[in-house]
Amino acid sequence: MFEREILETVIPRLADGFVVTLEIFFLTLLISLPAGLLLSFGSMSKFKPLKYVVKTLVAVIRGTPLVLQLIVIFYGPGLLATWAQGIEISNFFIEWMSSWHVMDRFVAVIVSFSLNYACYFSEIYRGGIESISKGQYEACQVLGMTKTQAFFKVVLMQVVKRILPPMSNEIITLVKDTSLARVISIYELIWAGEVFIKLNGLLWPLLATGIFYLAFNGLLTVIFGKIEKKLDYYKT
Repeated sequence: MFEREILETVIPRLADGFVVTLEIFFLTLLISLPAGLLLSFGSMSKFKPLKYVVKTLVAVIRGTPLVLQLIVIFYGPGLLATWAQGIEISNFFIEWMSSWHVMDRFVAVIVSFSLNYACYFSEIYRGGIESISKGQYEACQVLGMTKTQAFFKVVLMQVVKRILPPMSNEIITLVKDTSLARVISIYELIWAGEVFIKLNGLLWPLLATGIFYLAFNGLLTVIFGKIEKKLDYYKT
């Protein structure tokens, strides 16, 4: 009877944590996928100041741990506001930094994850775009297409096919990285399982979180496999 009561408590708690994990996952993708494409265009820009700024940003984000970025984005503005109070800086700046500091923890997670994955996606996009031969663009120009038309009508699907394997790998990694949100006290799946170690001395709820991750990643693997088969038409 006691075990049944524990089970009835564990499953809903894990489900609640998994819902938060899914929210982080989908919101991060919603923002980082288009943002990554924009960053890739910036890194390939002929306007050198923009190119160097984007490349520096990508290098910094890719070269530092996501957990550090979470901490800096959530706590950094508040620390800057405290520092600004000690020197002669406009009240507007201090108020702005202070208001940013008290933002929702969940928002801080989405900002951190979106920025991090946008930078990784940008390099994948860039590699895919630059792998297409210039001859295809030239052929499109001969047919009277603009560069924009050539990209969206001829090049895009070839790029998608080439970047799908590394992109799917990053997306599956994102599922597991959502557990880092607990660093700034977001109640996600791993935290939901860990709670029972402290309350009841039970380890299996934490181990059971692996089933949620395996099931979700398995579903994503199947979906990406089907998409890849459909893109076989676009031979590269």
